[in-house]
Amino acid sequence: MASSSVSSSVPAGFWSSWVTPDLVAGQSVRLSELRAAGGWLYWLEGRPLSGGRTVLVGVDLEGGARRVDISPPDSDVGSRVHEYGGGSYAVAPDGRIVLSDRKEAGVWLRDRKGAWRRLGGLSGRRYADFAFDPGGEGLFAVCEDLGVEGAEPQASLVWFGPDGTEHRIVSSADFYASPRPAPDGAFLAWYEWHHPDMPWDATTLKVASILRDGSGPVVADVRIMAGGEARCSVIEPVWQSARVLLANSDAVGGWRPYRFDLADEGSAGRMASPLPDPEAEVGFPPWVFGQETLRPLPDGGLLALGTRNGLPVVLRLNGEAWQEMTLGAPASCPVVIGDRFAWLDAPPDRASRVVSGRPGEDPVVLGEAFAWPEGVFPDDVAAPMPLTFPTTDGSQAHALFYAPASARHILRAGEKPPLVVMAHGGPTAAASPAFSFKVQWWTSRGFAVIDVNYRGSTGFGRAYRQALDGEWGVLDVSDCLDAVRYVLAEGLADPARCVIRGSSAGGLTVLGCLARSSLFAAGTSLYGVTDLRSLAEETHKFESRYLDRLVGPYPEDEAVYLERSPVSHADGIQAPVLFLHGSEDRVVPLGQAERMVERLRARGKRAELHVYPGEAHGFRSQDTLMDSFERELRFYRDVFTRDVVKERE
Repeated sequence: MASSSVSSSVPAGFWSSWVTPDLVAGQSVRLSELRAAGGWLYWLEGRPLSGGRTVLVGVDLEGGARRVDISPPDSDVGSRVHEYGGGSYAVAPDGRIVLSDRKEAGVWLRDRKGAWRRLGGLSGRRYADFAFDPGGEGLFAVCEDLGVEGAEPQASLVWFGPDGTEHRIVSSADFYASPRPAPDGAFLAWYEWHHPDMPWDATTLKVASILRDGSGPVVADVRIMAGGEARCSVIEPVWQSARVLLANSDAVGGWRPYRFDLADEGSAGRMASPLPDPEAEVGFPPWVFGQETLRPLPDGGLLALGTRNGLPVVLRLNGEAWQEMTLGAPASCPVVIGDRFAWLDAPPDRASRVVSGRPGEDPVVLGEAFAWPEGVFPDDVAAPMPLTFPTTDGSQAHALFYAPASARHILRAGEKPPLVVMAHGGPTAAASPAFSFKVQWWTSRGFAVIDVNYRGSTGFGRAYRQALDGEWGVLDVSDCLDAVRYVLAEGLADPARCVIRGSSAGGLTVLGCLARSSLFAAGTSLYGVTDLRSLAEETHKFESRYLDRLVGPYPEDEAVYLERSPVSHADGIQAPVLFLHGSEDRVVPLGQAERMVERLRARGKRAELHVYPGEAHGFRSQDTLMDSFERELRFYRDVFTRDVVKERE
């Protein structure tokens, strides 16, 4: 674009932007859960224009790349097992498909002829993480039985027969994930865990023989392959052959692939062997089912998706050495389609796409999150810069920094941009470098953004992840404050126009930062935690003991819960705060936001609350997404404008 069209007359934070509310909320779909079978490629699309409904899409790669909607017209593909779901469908090589319908928790099966019928699903039960049984016509799944209202849900592994008959196979643990039958149907692998552990704390990987009779499979000779008393997190089991199982274990350093050979009749310790060190963390925290970072290859090799310095890296194991592959920026491990790969490409500078291709070649685009608007230039898109910064206690933390980006606007002479600080949820999660409107919305309007991977984040090894144990509400807060100080010391942002935003667990971090520091002009909590005691008492089963490690056992450490809760520190918050919350949130109930707003207003503070009817934990519908982005932007601009007026007065 010619330099004459670039303007410096508009202050940063008020620039015009190509990232419109309609593009963010109406034209953009959410792509996830890529699968391949029988010459077809499948994925899920979350469509805000359809009220956030999720649709299973398929492409016939052998029939001219014909794309069709696969799921039943009125269904909403998804699961609420553990509330966060995932693993909501599976495909078989013969064309059968199974899926869970989020609306009614039913299990639906498409037969080989393409006809859908309800396979099962009883009232009060949820299902996810499906796997077709190669030893018969049935399929395996994780079941969460809500049972009697007020009682804790019961978890199990179940098997559905072709007639819809449901058999419970295993049911002694608090939680289950990844039921994976061996290719010949002789064994079943899974991992499980018990309270108070979360799956990134400690799990047990098990393998059992499958015995079959007329009524369905029965497991026998259950063996512990890894974890258990060894106290490590073992996740994502996948069969490399009928007797060789792979999984990611963080027994040493961080998650990395291990091999378990069932042909070895020795002890489990001799059966398990680590693969060569990939020098990257391979594995994501199992908030949702169905995540894939390992892919056995037909030639006996192995593909892995790792995280290195906060960025994704695709690795291929050839013999005893890992080699980097040029396959874009996959969000999950690529799948194999003949002599090509297919993957969900999530680069930092383009819309997410479903693509296929070979290493080093331009891929073929099969689906996109949105159509890239005409007239948008490379300078309009901000790219992440990984940062490692010192912390006040002498350690180090990590972040992704984005400078303002526009082909039409530049900073005025001597101007520094306002800064948006982002605290991710979880807190056991990570800032993603993939293209995101939650970043570009701000950078395209002249804001700088720093997305903080505070201690406790994943992708940096087990020690970094566990550093937040007992310190939630302390280290995450101090790391975010140190990130801001680092950026300001480097001259990258305007110290008078720093704001902070975070969702869910990130909301607690936001409010903690506002209470402990005067660095921020304003903050936004999106369905954020404000009262740890209430969270411990009210939240769902999956997270009901999460705080035992992050804070301490409850109610024994009630005093610590009180001290760490933002609702106890309303007096310390001086900056205006915006609260955005869904009326149907069962993870962080609406009452958390309401009590915090009440406390702030009682002290004369500016606190705005907007409730979105029908929304749960995380926003899905078009109207909600559009309003939430616009409302937050107006809030910050109003704060900046009022501050300018005050300064002039």
